[in-house]
Order: sequence, then C-alpha cells, then structure tokens
Amino acid sequence: MKINKQWKLPVPDKTDDGYIWHPVVRIGRHIPFGYKQDPKDKDILLPIEEELELYEKAKKYLRQYSYRDVANWLSTQSGRKISHVGLMKRVKIEQKRKTAASNQRYLAKRYKEALEKAQKLEGKIISQGNGEASSIS
Repeated sequence: MKINKQWKLPVPDKTDDGYIWHPVVRIGRHIPFGYKQDPKDKDILLPIEEELELYEKAKKYLRQYSYRDVANWLSTQSGRKISHVGLMKRVKIEQKRKTAASNQRYLAKRYKEALEKAQKLEGKIISQGNGEASSIS
C-alpha cells in the first residue's frame, strides 16, 4: 500500500467577506507561509489570515510577473520572508493537487456511467434468457 507523505493544506471556505481559514496539524519541521505555531500545542498550525489573503493575491499576480518579483512583493507586504523557489513549490503542489482532484471527479463520473450501462445490459441479457442467467463470462 502506497502512503502519501505529502502535506496537504485544507481548502478554505469562501464567503462573501473573503475566506475562512482553518488550523492544520503540523507534520514536518517547516511551518508554511501563512501559518504560525499554536503556543498551546506545538503540533497545531494556526492560520495567519493577512498572509494567506496576500498569498491568494500573489497567485493572481503570477500571471503577469515572475516568481522572484511576486515573492519579493509578498515578503515586503507580509513582513515574512518567502523565496521565489518556496513560492513556486507551493503553487506547483496546489496546481498538481487541483488537477488530481479534477481527474478523480471525472473518472468517478465515468465509472458511474459505465456501471449504469453495465446494469442495463445485464438486465437485457437476463430478460432475453427468460429469467435464466446468460453464459457470458
């Protein structure tokens, strides 16, 4: 059995006022941009809403500017350092997960349709055999 050791950020709930960010469990020694360690429990990371909202803006700026420029802007605005490589890794991982989730939804839909068609075919085969099971393997 394959174990996925990659760290996954929770998806924020989007509201009219912005996003609702959730605390996460700390897995590694690195604290990701936009989170801080809970003073009461070292294994919980609390969201820093200002940094996370700046990060969301930064992802939009990446359409026009380089990772280095956006990382410098993000570091200046937030007061917390993030390198262009760190920004690129985080964005790429999010894109990879988004693509994987989309593919899984697509395949689930296709499997559901295939199952429905298979059940219809089985029903036709059984009804043609006058209630006897057909010898299709």
